[in-house]
Amino acid sequence: MLGRFLSAFLRPYGGYIVVVVAFQLVQSAAALSLPTLNADIVNNGVVKGDGGYVLRVGVVMLGCTLVQILSAATAFYAAARTSAALGRDVRAAVFQRVQELSVREVQHFGAPSLLTRTTNDVQQVQVLVLMVLTMMVTAPIVGFGGVLMALFQDAPMCVLVLVTLTALTLAFVLILRQMGPLSASQQELIDRVNRIVREQITGVRVVRAFVRDRREGERFDAANADLRDIGFRLGRVQAFMNPSVLLIIECSNIAVLWFGGHRVHDGSMQAGSLIALLNYLVQILQAVLLATMAFQLTPRARACAERIHEVLTAESSMRPADSPVTELGPRGLLELRNVIFSYPGAEVPVLRGVDLVARPGQTTAIIGSTGSGKSTLLNLVPRLFDADSGSARVGGVDVRRIDPATLVSSVRLVPQKPYLFSGTVASNLRHGAPDADHEHLWRALETAQAREFVEALPGGLDHPITQGGRNLSGGQRQRLTIARALAARPDIYLLDDCFSALDAVTDAALRRALIRDAKDATVVIVAQRVSTIRDADRIVVLDAGRVVGVGTHTELLRDNPTYREIVSSQLTEGEAA
Repeated sequence: MLGRFLSAFLRPYGGYIVVVVAFQLVQSAAALSLPTLNADIVNNGVVKGDGGYVLRVGVVMLGCTLVQILSAATAFYAAARTSAALGRDVRAAVFQRVQELSVREVQHFGAPSLLTRTTNDVQQVQVLVLMVLTMMVTAPIVGFGGVLMALFQDAPMCVLVLVTLTALTLAFVLILRQMGPLSASQQELIDRVNRIVREQITGVRVVRAFVRDRREGERFDAANADLRDIGFRLGRVQAFMNPSVLLIIECSNIAVLWFGGHRVHDGSMQAGSLIALLNYLVQILQAVLLATMAFQLTPRARACAERIHEVLTAESSMRPADSPVTELGPRGLLELRNVIFSYPGAEVPVLRGVDLVARPGQTTAIIGSTGSGKSTLLNLVPRLFDADSGSARVGGVDVRRIDPATLVSSVRLVPQKPYLFSGTVASNLRHGAPDADHEHLWRALETAQAREFVEALPGGLDHPITQGGRNLSGGQRQRLTIARALAARPDIYLLDDCFSALDAVTDAALRRALIRDAKDATVVIVAQRVSTIRDADRIVVLDAGRVVGVGTHTELLRDNPTYREIVSSQLTEGEAA
């Protein structure tokens, strides 16, 4: 699988790979010529006392060394560019694929695992490619070339070189078979450590509020200890690699010196040939020793490539339509028809036979107990999830048939948990309206009751926002996310309990401004507070995933026991009336 994965991403860089192989071939040929030239100097120059011959061949050796250096530098440069480009392309492919997946698939992988796959896993594959192009390419060239050159020097002694290569190959196979499963387990444990660290950083206030520092520390220590143990096990296996290679190398040198010395003594082999044979053996084994570094990375890189491939080949549960619709019917008309939806692994559906109609110029409110399916219902409209059966319709068209760009331009969801991106106030507001000018942004802020505090910020619209908007209060973040939706001027506003952090005065002022500025749009509000939705044109009451009541506040208070129970838990009898 690793080979297919790399071939797919390295195909655009075939030219660079050809350059790497060509220059590695040149530098290997230059390196292999040096022992033969050295043997020639010994046999025909030193032994015969010919200083001029030694000088002439020495100049040739210097030229070969210069060619080797230049070729190696060029090959390394091309290899570095290739591996860096591969890392960039794989990261981009993973990022793009995650953007195409539905929330269901993203939750299946988990944010910590996706982060690890996009960063650490890609880096492991990238390092392997660099090692392969700079070291493993030369290994077979030097290996086979060295055997041929050793055969040219002395055929009987070449048998020792072949025995050495066979022993090295056997050692590699045995060690790599042990490293594969351990490397896969190591990546899974890195995911686990990342998940725990992310939870502790994100929930640091909760941890400290409940004095769970020690418990969270113990949980992290356990995961960290498991990662350490698997690292020790992997390290113990890797520790056999270099000693095994060195042992085989030293045994080979002893054997060559032993048998070669006897052949030189009885005159069947020249002293220069023995020196060249030793040099070739050292070159071959050094190339193999360098290749072991890449071999040590291969099991882990294979496990990383499989994890990346798993993301790239994941099928989204929300497939685009074959012929997407770009023209919608009645502007702002929102319908849900007999919608049934279940989360993966859930025993019962979250929504069961839900019917809902929201029209332009009206405010439709949804209220219900916790877990009744309010947020899930809104998430079906912008296709964060797809219904198991039934349909969500915008402009009379099933959202599954609408072109994503058309759907996004018609619907804006303000989520229950406000989230802002690092940047400025203006850049966050322009997420929904990239071409909006400052006047348009200030108008959206005014409607969202955010203009006053934004004007007070240093820089105003250019005030920096940290990741997640952590340098703002909860109420300020909520108002900016509402303003972000208002700046886009969609046909349908989906407000998912986004008034929860606002005080009663700001809540009321925002609702009045929203009704005034979005009078031609469809507004659907999910709220926990009755005071937020009591003035809505229509209120939909959800209970255990079913619609149990539809009407105005007065009608439901008179006729619907579920709504009456919710109201009585929040308002006095006088306030309810």
